Amino acid sequence: MQHARSVTHPFAAAVRKFVADLLLWSFFVAGLAASTAAGAVLDGTGKNVASGVGVVVALLAGSRIAKKPKIKAFLGRPGTLWFLFLFNGATAAAMYFTMDGIKGILAAAMMGLVSLGAAGGLVAERRKRRAIVSAAA
Repeated sequence: MQHARSVTHPFAAAVRKFVADLLLWSFFVAGLAASTAAGAVLDGTGKNVASGVGVVVALLAGSRIAKKPKIKAFLGRPGTLWFLFLFNGATAAAMYFTMDGIKGILAAAMMGLVSLGAAGGLVAERRKRRAIVSAAA
């Protein structure tokens, strides 16, 4: 015998999914805001801690968001990968030459990693297409 509580209503499931997505995106945006704007509000160690925690929160939430089917499909498109590769590569070069000290080097390295990740996706997509074409021939 099933209890009435174990039956999931479509409306309740949709509301639960909406709330979970809203929280996930809120954590992502809050993490980005904390990592970029902590310097305007805090000084010293508090600024460094808030920036570091913001980066970690944004990375964790962003990685969860990137696993969602629609986002994953969008990020896997060749046009999106080309944009990420070119834009992040150019941004990495600009950061290296315009920012001073270790911050410029780290920022350029991180943007360069994103660019290399997109390049890896492009290479993997090209290999997959070649394998499909050679298998069909």
